[in-house]
Amino acid sequence: MTNIEGPFVGSEALTSGALRSHQLRARYRAVFPDVYALNGAELTLHQRARAAWLWSHRNGVLMGLTAAGLHGMKWLDASEPAELVSANARPPKGIRTHDLCLKPGERMLLGDLPVTTPQRTAFDIGRRHPTRSTVARMDTLLRATGIGVADINAIAAQHPGARGLRQLEKVLALIDTGAQSPRETWLRLTLVDAGLPRPQTQIVVRCPDSFTTYYLDMGWEEMMVAVEYDGDHHRTDRWQYARDSRRREDLERLGWIVIRVLASDTSGDIVRRVCDALARRSSLR
Repeated sequence: MTNIEGPFVGSEALTSGALRSHQLRARYRAVFPDVYALNGAELTLHQRARAAWLWSHRNGVLMGLTAAGLHGMKWLDASEPAELVSANARPPKGIRTHDLCLKPGERMLLGDLPVTTPQRTAFDIGRRHPTRSTVARMDTLLRATGIGVADINAIAAQHPGARGLRQLEKVLALIDTGAQSPRETWLRLTLVDAGLPRPQTQIVVRCPDSFTTYYLDMGWEEMMVAVEYDGDHHRTDRWQYARDSRRREDLERLGWIVIRVLASDTSGDIVRRVCDALARRSSLR
């Protein structure tokens, strides 16, 4: 017998004759009540979302971080519960329900799965705490979907009494889709929280004597000061290390001060180094 691929409703498989009771018990595990998957199979985001939707008797709408992941948002924590718009206030472990009223145009189908639209998804995520992690999620969601702040504000205008609108306003003011990782968002917000001018992201630097173009994570182009977050791959990948060395030389030759930030650096140390670099540049003007 061929195994059933992906999550399925156990009672439906038994009623249709696709499985017998002993086969269901032996080959499959319950993901949620009456929703099963193959023993030992690691569920993808899409499969976990489908399992949650099946648990809701196909009545729920996927929302929040689950919808964001389905829309292409990266850096999701695999341990996050699947989120559903559902009136069921007692979901099983692994599912989080929200009793919400979606307005027309705030839901759509991705394949056969009902999900909140990117705009509505961003509206829901943006009203959550804490601010830094929320901004990081919004950065990548907007980058993945191509929606803008105006699209989210249009949803907010339709929900004047919703909770968390002040939080949403604060988050929207800090979004920058130039961030390519949550750590870059964290770095940008560290600089802004320290009172420094908001840095520009993804600064384009072209070498005049070659066809080489570099993109700096963030910085102040007029001051020629940049700040970049160095991930572990920059030090463990030999090809990347050699490329970074050539890049560093080119940028220094063009007059850029590039401050490289490591995971072990503290916020205070980062801010001090950036302030020193900006002060040095200001003194030369």
